Amino acid sequence: MRALWALTVLLLAIEGLLQLSDLGLTDITRRWAYTHGAFWRPLIFDEVQPAFDLQPYSMFITHAFLHSGIIHVVMNTVILLSIGRMVVMFCGELRMLVLFAVTAIAGGAGFALLGPDGLIPMVGASGAAFGFMAAWKRWEFTALRASGRPITPVLQFIGTMTVLNIALHFGLGGTLAWQAHLGGALAGWLIAPPLLRRARTAR
Repeated sequence: MRALWALTVLLLAIEGLLQLSDLGLTDITRRWAYTHGAFWRPLIFDEVQPAFDLQPYSMFITHAFLHSGIIHVVMNTVILLSIGRMVVMFCGELRMLVLFAVTAIAGGAGFALLGPDGLIPMVGASGAAFGFMAAWKRWEFTALRASGRPITPVLQFIGTMTVLNIALHFGLGGTLAWQAHLGGALAGWLIAPPLLRRARTAR
């Protein structure tokens, strides 16, 4: 689980540094970090100039390492750590990191396609967190179908997450990046089967 713990510590450490910057204790400000690392939808459509040449591409992954505050990063790291343990058991640490990267990128893609207009920065590992949940449920879905059992638990989970996202979207005044959640979840569901570690056959 070293890779999972390292990822968690990294996310927390980055937000910790940004918290210090909010207090004026570090040279790197949150504004600088967001300017260079957040996901800016207008960059996709050449509506604004990037801070550096590769930013329209790098932001698809860097946004996942930035958060809007302590509560935001704690929520995401708790999900990643708790479900990530099961992900590692199913597919191993290297593929867990692949899942994180792919679903984070897909979260950015979802926001690029469906996000609001304007200079609104999108940050957070929520796309990857929903990707982890979707992969976990895809493996459960496959196991239930293979054993002939009802897939009701998976459908209930999807329904609950959908209702929760709708409620949070309106509860937070439309600031929830549900587009990133959707993109990450779809990617996690699709990429889960090939990531699954196959059981070894006894000889």
